[in-house]
Amino acid sequence: MLHSDNGGPMKGATLLATLQWLGVTPSFSRPRVSDDNAFSEALFRTLKYRPTFPQRPFASAEDARAWVMRFVAWYNSEHRHSAIHFVTPDDRHSGHEATLLARRDQVYQRARVRHPERWRGGTRNWTPAGPVRLGPSPNLTPAVQEMKRIG
Repeated sequence: MLHSDNGGPMKGATLLATLQWLGVTPSFSRPRVSDDNAFSEALFRTLKYRPTFPQRPFASAEDARAWVMRFVAWYNSEHRHSAIHFVTPDDRHSGHEATLLARRDQVYQRARVRHPERWRGGTRNWTPAGPVRLGPSPNLTPAVQEMKRIG
């Protein structure tokens, strides 16, 4: 199965015929739902724009699996994710997030004291991101969500 948005190239007759010939079932996002799976969309964009993304087809399924395994290891242990304040998922899951972010905050505060001309306002928010969701919790008002976010 190949899942994609409803973009023209993905719905084109040539691609659909090729998928059918290969025995691949096409799957499309729901109409007028731009965030069908935002985390997957972000992951695939990161994957496609990696310098190591192959320019040619893989020689074998084993080669493809090996490349994906290396990508996943990089994505989880080296790639700093903006949505979780530039820590890695491994840092977050192992409990190192708060320590790393506190150190970054100290670096920024020292830089601000040394060079106040470089700062118009406060420094970047280095507090832990808290839970990450595709959408807001349905039973919380925006004001309550903001209060929970800032602690």
